[in-house]
Amino acid sequence: MKPILSDLDRQRLDQRVKETEKRTGAQIVLAVVQRSDAYTEIPWIAFALGASMASLWVCLRIALSSGWFSQIENLISVGIILGTGAVFALLTVLIPAFARIFLLKHRAETEVRQYAESLFLRRELFATTERTGILLLVSLFERSIFLLPDKGIESRVSENAMKEVIGEMIQLLKRKNLRDALETGLEHLSQCLTSSAFTSPKSSRKDELPDQIIEEKGV
Repeated sequence: MKPILSDLDRQRLDQRVKETEKRTGAQIVLAVVQRSDAYTEIPWIAFALGASMASLWVCLRIALSSGWFSQIENLISVGIILGTGAVFALLTVLIPAFARIFLLKHRAETEVRQYAESLFLRRELFATTERTGILLLVSLFERSIFLLPDKGIESRVSENAMKEVIGEMIQLLKRKNLRDALETGLEHLSQCLTSSAFTSPKSSRKDELPDQIIEEKGV
């Protein structure tokens, strides 16, 4: 898989993670995934829309016509309907921005959350002495972010704080500023944890989880 972040961006973010962990006592892991699900329904939804639009055009053409259509013209009309649907479906495969048009928000949020939870377990991010791990996951196709704190630290990260972190990150992500989005997330986490009377446990002062950013292709 082609690297998502440049070496320079990775080094800079790795350093920011170290600084944030030292300041807060939390064990922070950044993850970037291309997409959290295959969304196999998207090409079919696009096909249906394309075919429906072409069908409407054919119906209007028939309604405005004063004569009968030949068998060849009818076959051409069917070909136009199916061809338009096929083109729409193909565009969702080739152009992610076009595919996102057909992605339901709640569906994307569910898949990103499930991917984050799966990654948290698969990478054993719970393996800290005081359960102070935090996963900050960015899913690029969905332009979605999920923040998953472990049970030893989740009470220190309020729902409002998480929404604020995610909200600002998404705005940067939409402008394709991935590095800035991750840096903003780290900065907000640092402010949130240092202002919440969170006492860093002695065991969390050592690095228990890798600082390197996780990059995955996803589903």
